[in-house]
Amino acid sequence: MTRLYAILAAVVVAALVGGAWFATRGGGAGDDFAQCRASQIAGGSDTIGGPFELLNAKGETVTEKDVITKPSLVYFGYTFCPDVCPLDVARNAEAIDLLDERGQDVTPVFISIDPDRDTPEVVGDFAANLHERMIGLTGSHEQVKAASRAYKTYYKKQDGDEDYYLVDHSTFSYLVLPEQGFVEFFRRDETPEQIADKVGCFLENL
Repeated sequence: MTRLYAILAAVVVAALVGGAWFATRGGGAGDDFAQCRASQIAGGSDTIGGPFELLNAKGETVTEKDVITKPSLVYFGYTFCPDVCPLDVARNAEAIDLLDERGQDVTPVFISIDPDRDTPEVVGDFAANLHERMIGLTGSHEQVKAASRAYKTYYKKQDGDEDYYLVDHSTFSYLVLPEQGFVEFFRRDETPEQIADKVGCFLENL
């Protein structure tokens, strides 16, 4: 009996360890990207992302179907941001270049959460200066708020001079695929190499 209990205990431990690994990978039955996921999404990845309507650098109204035509790395920020946004967006651009070297085509997308100052022209110049393929988007307050809500981002304008205020905001970058929608997010402490490796895993399993 002692040996039987030992065997049963070993089976239980193995099951628990396997279950813990499975949970941390974020996988599930029928998930083609289970081996690529490194984060858990409360409620599932389907709760993030979705339709949006914004303005591109030419002032044209575009939707997610016009913008997310290729795998895309999406970031919400603002062009007057003094430190965080330039660093994060430059990091994303570097990850895009690393993926280019590996033959993997990903589009960087920048969505402004400061529509009062970030006109289509301003956003377009900001995006073009950081990467030749980066798409810059802005919109009305209602359009920007709707896009932010879809991606569960946070932003709040601080009090101050009407021309030189700051905007508090979340700093996640989102991997969005044309057919699948949102599949993963990246924190700002991740390096270009780490992001490129993780994005590459998703692309290899499309």
